[in-house]
Amino acid sequence: MFDIDGTLVSLDLVERFFCCDLEHCLGACCIEGDSGAPLTEEEYQQLKQILPEVWDDLLPQAQQQINEHGVAYVDVEGELVTQLVGGANCVFTTYERGGMCLCAIEKAYREGRIALRKPMSCYLYPVRVKRYPGYVAVNFDRWKICKSAEVLGRREGIRLYQFLREPLIERFGQQWYDQLVASCELYIKQRKVFRIPKTFHVHLCKARKYR
Repeated sequence: MFDIDGTLVSLDLVERFFCCDLEHCLGACCIEGDSGAPLTEEEYQQLKQILPEVWDDLLPQAQQQINEHGVAYVDVEGELVTQLVGGANCVFTTYERGGMCLCAIEKAYREGRIALRKPMSCYLYPVRVKRYPGYVAVNFDRWKICKSAEVLGRREGIRLYQFLREPLIERFGQQWYDQLVASCELYIKQRKVFRIPKTFHVHLCKARKYR
């Protein structure tokens, strides 16, 4: 793994190829799963504020769920997450013709109606960020519903850290991302020269604090 200023980054970000293939998966990551999208307290408050702007885009069942239970709940792991409809859809899903599931929050953002793009956990997906005592872990949440994205990413030559450039910069900052890129490029170069097995770990000198 890479160690960047107390952030432990899985080698999956450089070893795995990834590029969302919505035409194939139809937005399954907004539907599948045992709980909603993880939220910070700030994001929870933001969702309540922007709710009137996205209300008409939501499913009738989602509107009912929100009216009865609010926009979020605490799941079995103790995380604050978005509400679900029938144990499946996030309440903030919306559908286009052909059955493609989209995020109503991001749709409103792209149309210039709100300033919030989407919760950071969604923006970073399929990477999950989890804080532990003394460090932050950045891991690839590999899932069968994203298999087509791995196939497309490999075909296009897009690695996971490249695909998530913008959300990683938004979450950790430009300097942090530049350090990640340098580590990934060095790792790729070393594997080509020395034919390093996947179990090889690269330790990156800690970058200066930037936050």
